[in-house]
Amino acid sequence: MRIAEVIGKVVLSRAHPSLKGARFVIAAPMPREALVAGSPRRGEEVIAYDDLGASPGDRIGLSEGGEAANPFGKDVKPVDAYCACLIDHIHCS
Repeated sequence: MRIAEVIGKVVLSRAHPSLKGARFVIAAPMPREALVAGSPRRGEEVIAYDDLGASPGDRIGLSEGGEAANPFGKDVKPVDAYCACLIDHIHCS
């Protein structure tokens, strides 16, 4: 899991039926220097499935690959990145 900052949302006119009730957000992964020293540097943007209601500026826990599909169990969803949690506070030392 990586920590990322939500920088936008994706608007779809059509989507796979299994994706109803959620949306996709654009998330920029944050390297350690961004978390510790407040650097503006971010990684390459990722489109993530979000059913938690993340908004631009929020920090999220980002699951990718096979782990992104795990929360759905037998309800298979065609996703490669998933917003697993909303982060309230980060303390790095």
